[in-house]
Amino acid sequence: MTDIEITVNGERRRGDASTAAPVTAATTTLDWLRGLGLTGAKEGCAEGECGACSVLVARPDGAGGTRWTAVNSCLVPVGSLDGGEVVTAEGLGGPTALHPVQHEMAVRGGSQCGYCTPGFVCSMAAEYYRPDRRPVEDPDSTTPDTGTEAVQEALDAHEVGPNGFDLHALSGNLCRCTGYRPIRDAAYALGEVGADDPLAARRGEPAPAPSRTVIEGEHPFLRPADLAEALAALAEVPGAVLVAGATDWGVENNLRHRRAPLLVAIDHLPELRGLHRGENVLEIGAALTLSEIEQRLAGSVPLLADLFPQFASRLIRNGATLGGNLGTGSPIGDSPPVLLALDARLVLTSVRGEREVPLAEYFTGYRTSVRTDDELIRAVRVPLPLLPRTSFLKVAKRRFDDISSVAVAIAADLDGGVVRQVRIGLGGVAATPVRAHATEAALEGRPWDLETVTAAAAVLAGEGTPIDDHRASARYRAAMLEQSLLRFYDTTSREGALV
Repeated sequence: MTDIEITVNGERRRGDASTAAPVTAATTTLDWLRGLGLTGAKEGCAEGECGACSVLVARPDGAGGTRWTAVNSCLVPVGSLDGGEVVTAEGLGGPTALHPVQHEMAVRGGSQCGYCTPGFVCSMAAEYYRPDRRPVEDPDSTTPDTGTEAVQEALDAHEVGPNGFDLHALSGNLCRCTGYRPIRDAAYALGEVGADDPLAARRGEPAPAPSRTVIEGEHPFLRPADLAEALAALAEVPGAVLVAGATDWGVENNLRHRRAPLLVAIDHLPELRGLHRGENVLEIGAALTLSEIEQRLAGSVPLLADLFPQFASRLIRNGATLGGNLGTGSPIGDSPPVLLALDARLVLTSVRGEREVPLAEYFTGYRTSVRTDDELIRAVRVPLPLLPRTSFLKVAKRRFDDISSVAVAIAADLDGGVVRQVRIGLGGVAATPVRAHATEAALEGRPWDLETVTAAAAVLAGEGTPIDDHRASARYRAAMLEQSLLRFYDTTSREGALV
């Protein structure tokens, strides 16, 4: 078969070789939608940085209902949405019946040249429909009051509007015209969702169930019915590529025109989407999106809570997974340093069975690992209890949505002013993410004081094999490693870690 069906703006739309929107394994959702004549979504960068291609997709909310989620349509293979629901800017409203988001963007001058506006509107609509978005109340008052100076300062610091709108929902949308202030004003002016809003009502119904999808051709696509079929495909087709959010593969597909002998979509498989906390271990499914993990953990793993806001943008986190970030083997992936500091282990599975591998032993070289071609990452396991003192430092040219020059994650037990245990994960300083074993040895069992930390920081500066490149020099990277431990010491001292 080479056809799919997707509900687009409330209408079932078909894509196959006989339509104006033909489908192949390489067809992105953006290209397919534009082939249908829905040209609101634009291609700005083709790599998930600008957000001009943002659309809404219906996803399970974890409680039997639906959550409207904004994604980069330029990255997602359209086959991954077969049987699903998509809403574009055209589906939110039109010239004679504007959606509230469109109305506020119009009346407050949030649309400048207009190229990026549909993407902003869709990302903004996802936040507008977030079920737990609520007006912010003055904690010192029994009645809602967002006008006090103290409350407004707190809101500004966290970039949340009086209406509860989290401005970080727009972190993946770029505007290059007159600036963001009118867009922010539009976001903060949005009221509560109306009772008669059909997209709000849709949240109370189940999300579409994923269907098995096969797209034939020179480079075929498979969305398997279950994990067993996925593993069988990996065993049968050498070089088959796994995709979940396609936040990495989508870039390869668009910019490098890379094709696979078989593309296997696994984001929907329930065996890869669990999150379970036991007495001794936290297991996170490899195909859960980072946004889903963030919501479900709710800050209970501080290192991950520090990581998420610095991992690309909300649009990317709505698709990206831990399995994908680890599977690419990139030395500058943001999650490996954090998971190394958490002493994580990976569950690898194939038709031959399962095995568990410490993450510290997983990477073997630049973008290579011990995972064989017929294996996939089923889950990430983090041992419990967690070490109580943690820090994550990402050094990059931009504050958000950027590739790190250096990333350092630290987890430590500083009981009684002595370093009982410490784990340090590093990214961007070698051909692979690495554990700073030498630095850990220089710290454990010693007093947590300036003398110990200064000596250990000098050791940390020599960990890895940093290089000079366009992001940073080797000397700068070494300096940042050293400073990261000194900064952690300063923070823990001020917080009373030695008491």
